[in-house]
Amino acid sequence: MTCTIIRMSLLTETERSFVDDVSQLAYCNPFLPERIEYERQALGVEFVETGEVWHVGSDPDGRNPNVPKLNVRVEAVAEDLRAGLLTTRRVGKKEARLYRDFVIYLLYNRYEDLFKGVVEEGCSAERRIEFFGDFREDFARFFELDGLTLQPESDATHLFACFFQVRRAFKLIFRHIVGGSTPAARLRAAVWQSIFTHDMRRYRRSLYEHMGDITTLVTGPTGTGKELVARAVGMARYIPFDAETRRFAEDFEGSFYALNLSALSPTLIESELFGHRRGAFTGALEDRPGWLEECPPLGTVFLDEIGEVEPAIQVKLLRVLQTRVFQRLGEAVDRKFQGKIIAATNRDLETAMRAGRLREDFYYRLCSDLVKTPSLDEQLADSPDALHQLVCHLTQRIAGADEATALAEEVENWIDHHLGRQYPWPGNVRELEQCVRNVMIRGDYRPQAPAAAEDDLVQRLLEGTLSADELLTRYVQLVYGQAGTYQEAARRLGLDRRTVKARVAESKSEESSR
Repeated sequence: MTCTIIRMSLLTETERSFVDDVSQLAYCNPFLPERIEYERQALGVEFVETGEVWHVGSDPDGRNPNVPKLNVRVEAVAEDLRAGLLTTRRVGKKEARLYRDFVIYLLYNRYEDLFKGVVEEGCSAERRIEFFGDFREDFARFFELDGLTLQPESDATHLFACFFQVRRAFKLIFRHIVGGSTPAARLRAAVWQSIFTHDMRRYRRSLYEHMGDITTLVTGPTGTGKELVARAVGMARYIPFDAETRRFAEDFEGSFYALNLSALSPTLIESELFGHRRGAFTGALEDRPGWLEECPPLGTVFLDEIGEVEPAIQVKLLRVLQTRVFQRLGEAVDRKFQGKIIAATNRDLETAMRAGRLREDFYYRLCSDLVKTPSLDEQLADSPDALHQLVCHLTQRIAGADEATALAEEVENWIDHHLGRQYPWPGNVRELEQCVRNVMIRGDYRPQAPAAAEDDLVQRLLEGTLSADELLTRYVQLVYGQAGTYQEAARRLGLDRRTVKARVAESKSEESSR
C-alpha cells in the first residue's frame, strides 16, 4: 500500500522547502556557516544579514534577529501539518521524519526562554521544573496522534533533558569563547562537536550515554582559554530529568573539578587525584578521597598542564583511561571512576613523545577528541576588529557596564600609541586582560619578555647550539618583546624597522610550525 504524503499537496513548493530547511536547522551546529545558509533559504527575502560569525560582539544577547521570524512561520506551518495528518491518517517514513524534525525545532524554540532561565538560575536538587508539564502536553499534542507512528526515538522526558543541555551548551560556548574572527568561530563550532559530536541525531539516540567515556584533550598556547573550553565541555554534559519529581539529576554548576598539575609535586598530584590512606606518606594523617573519587558520574575532572606529569603518574592515569579503575595511595582496593576526563596542555606532545617524556600509549588515550585553541595573534591576523571586540568584552567584565566603553577606548588608544596594532601578544588573551587592568589602574602597560624565552636563549647560548642567524632572530624577538613596538626595538638594536619585523615574523613562523 502506498502511504499518503503529509498533506504535502496542500503546501506550496516554497512551504515544503521551508519545512525541509527548518528540519535541518533543528540539528545543525549553530556556530557553523551552514546555520546561516539554512536560515537564508528558509526566510528568503525576509532574511536579515547578521555576518558570517555569530558572537557576543555582534549579538550581545545571543538573539539572532532571524529566529523570531522563523518561529512565527514555524508555529503556523506546524499547526497546518498537524491538521493535515489528522485528516489523512497516513504518512510515509520520509515525511514522518521531516515532520518530527520540524516539530522538534518548534518545541525547542517555544520553550527556549524557560530553559535559559533554568541555566541562569541553576538546577539544584531542590528545584522543580514545573514547565515540564506544559512541555509534555505539547509533545503529546504533536506526536501522539491516534493511528500514526510519529514519535521520535526519544520520549518527552529525554527530549526535555536534551533541550536543557543544548541551551546550556550554547550559553557556555557563546558567552565565554568570544571573538569575531574565523579562528574563534571555528573554536566555538569545535567545542559544540566535542559536546554533541557532528551528528546530533545519533547523539540524541544513544551517544549521550557514552560521551563521558571520551577523553577530550585541549591544546594551544598559554593564555588562549583552554580552561574555558574545558568548562564548556564539562559543564554541558547530559543530565537526566526525572518526570515524576520534575527535577534534574544533578546541578551542572558543581560538577567540574579542576587541577593544575604543574603547580603540584608528584606526590601531591597523586594524592589530589587518587586520594590516600592514612600513613601513605609523610603528612598523610587521615584517609582522604581524591578528585577521581569525589567526581560524580555526570561530573568532569579537568587536568591542566597534562604535559608536565611524570611517566610514573602517566602509567596510573593510563589505567584510569583504559579501565576506569584506580587505587588510593597506600591501599590495594580498586575504585571506580565514573566521570569524564578533560586534559589540557600548551606543550608540543609529539615532541615530548619523541624525547621520551610522554608515553605514546598515554597520548593516544588522551587524544580521542582533540580541540586546539587559536592564539590571539592568529585571531587578529584573520580579523583586526577582533581586538576591539575582546577589549570591550574584558572591560565589561573588569570594570562593569557603566565604565566599559570609556575604558575600552582608553585601552585601545594606549595600544595604538605604545604597542601598535602589529604587537603579537605573546601572552595571548591573558596578556590582553592584564593590559586592560594595568591601563585601568595606572594608565600604562609595559609588556615583559617571557622568562621562559630568556632562559631558553641563555641555555642555548651556553650550550653553543645556536647559529649566528638563529641568535640574531632570537635576540630580536627578545628585545621586541621588551620594547613593545618595531620602532623602539629597531632603535635599541640599531637595525632597520623592516629587519626587526621580518625577524619577529620568522620567529613566530618557527614557533607555529613546532
